[in-house]
Amino acid sequence: EELTKRREKLSKRREKIVKENGEGDKNVANINEEMESLTANIDYINDSISDCQANIMQMEEAKEEGETLDVTAVINACTLTEARYLLDHFLSMGINKGLQAAQKEAQIKVLEGRLKQTEITSATQNQLLFHMLKEKAELNPELDALLGHVLQENVEDSTDEDAPLNSPGSEGSTLSSDLMKLCGEVKPKNKARRRTTTQMELLYADSSELASDTSTGDASLPGPLTPVAEGQEIGMNTETSGTSAREKELSPPPGLPSKIGSISRQSSLSEKKIPDPSPVTRRKAYEKAEKSKAKEQKQGIINPFPASKGIRAFPLQCIHIAEGHTKAVLCVDSTDDLLFTGSKDRTCKVWNLVTGQEIMSLGGHPNNVVSVKYCNYTSLVFTVSTSYIKVWDIRDSAKCIRTLTSSGQVTLGDACSASTSRTVAIPSGENQINQIALNPTGTFLYAASGNAVRMWDLKRFQSTGKLTGHLGPVMCLTVDQISSGQDLIITGSKDHYIKMFDVTEGALGTVSPTHNFEPPHYDGIEALTIQGDNLFSGSRDNGIKKWDLTQKDLLQQVPNAHKDWVCALGVVPDHPVLLSGCRGGILKVWNMDTFMPVGEMKGHDSPINAICVNSTHIFTAADDRTVRIWKARNLQDGQISDTGDLGEDIASN
Repeated sequence: EELTKRREKLSKRREKIVKENGEGDKNVANINEEMESLTANIDYINDSISDCQANIMQMEEAKEEGETLDVTAVINACTLTEARYLLDHFLSMGINKGLQAAQKEAQIKVLEGRLKQTEITSATQNQLLFHMLKEKAELNPELDALLGHVLQENVEDSTDEDAPLNSPGSEGSTLSSDLMKLCGEVKPKNKARRRTTTQMELLYADSSELASDTSTGDASLPGPLTPVAEGQEIGMNTETSGTSAREKELSPPPGLPSKIGSISRQSSLSEKKIPDPSPVTRRKAYEKAEKSKAKEQKQGIINPFPASKGIRAFPLQCIHIAEGHTKAVLCVDSTDDLLFTGSKDRTCKVWNLVTGQEIMSLGGHPNNVVSVKYCNYTSLVFTVSTSYIKVWDIRDSAKCIRTLTSSGQVTLGDACSASTSRTVAIPSGENQINQIALNPTGTFLYAASGNAVRMWDLKRFQSTGKLTGHLGPVMCLTVDQISSGQDLIITGSKDHYIKMFDVTEGALGTVSPTHNFEPPHYDGIEALTIQGDNLFSGSRDNGIKKWDLTQKDLLQQVPNAHKDWVCALGVVPDHPVLLSGCRGGILKVWNMDTFMPVGEMKGHDSPINAICVNSTHIFTAADDRTVRIWKARNLQDGQISDTGDLGEDIASN
């Protein structure tokens, strides 16, 4: 349109010039050229519009054909790659739709539960109101007549609705007699009613019996009145017998009516059988019980473990079990008096092994606590979560004094306590820290993160360098001291290799390995432990290897030591015996010299994540949220001895 208008203007201008100067003027020639170019442009645009319209028509026709396309023809024409893609797409879409439907169904159930609870509460409130009015009606004849009229209507309604179940005559007579008992006989007995009358005393006749019942029977209250979603979590730890927790929550108490204006037949037996509390009383008592229960559960305790006759031949005896974590226990460390446990519940608990009580819980971790170490010399606890190492001073209280990161940064105080929710994401430039280890003097900390191990000088809390050389993430490490000021670090990685590093005090920058142990395992290394001049390694290939640290050679190996990943290794105190734990929960004991199995048993019913020892006991941490404490028995020179009685062992323990 613009070009057309412009051409018209030029045409008028040309006519004007022709009239004034004639045909031969230069301006007329220029205008003619410009008009020709405009005409060409207009023709080109018109052609383009025509092409676009034709394409649109073709697309519409193709769309109509596509709507009527046979699906079987498309499926038959699919290649294997396309079919896999479509199947993957449809599976994920089906799972998502199913999940959404399940969530909606759960929400509907929650709303149904709340509606049912509201109906029960409403019925209770109506009864309370009716009984209060009934008492007032004794002094007011008009109110008495009105209540009698309403009662008669309710009786007719209830008998009509309950006709298939009860006869109208029996229902009406029961209702009248119940009302006489509740409202007529109570009045003379309790004329001077105190002002602090409870709802239960208003609703039920024998208040003295009820008061004694509610004061002594809080522990045996019926199911909670929480929403279904919350009830499901609580139901895992509470008993469920006969009916499910949801049925307990939604069913009205036996002594309460199911309809407004009607009282169940059980209330006529109130003198013989004390009715259950009202929903309000139940809820308050339940919340109180839950708070006290949560408080009790929060404080961990080490309980004696019942002896089992079937494991007499096993060289270790479980004598205690530490319970208190709410999720899997991933790591453990100990001294002769203290036990430290890190868990998926994002806490590290400190236990007193003398009293068997939890001393404190170190929280504020962004995610799972995957490694914990305690330094005897400085009384510092180091806990690892995601890319952070939190340093705790536990002498006075649980105080986080510094936060170290995988990249070598140091922050005073607690740098990751701001977020109370679980944080899975790792900050940019950081790596997941898998394990930490202290040198024997407590002056250096080594943290395995990514493909390297970062060195920390704990005297100044500064990063001094890195141990490099692995091609995969370093999963485990152990530290020994060769001489004063020289540490020997052994690292195990997902790249199947074990490497040795010699680090002298004051070493800075990148440190390369001094030895690479050959032949490697067939899968990632999960556990390492040093005993004297020997190194033991456990792997995801289910095998255990014994290495000579002096000659740096492979001495012995057991290719299929377990039927699953070997996740943890430890040395039994004062015995030449190696202990191994696997992902199947099996504990095995091996003679260090011959590398022959001494015994095995089911240590836990879930994967064993860590093993540590002190001078007298062995500690095993597992996914079952517990730490079991073991004591060696019947062991002489790495062999089971038949001397000694199990009863004597238990008595001494």
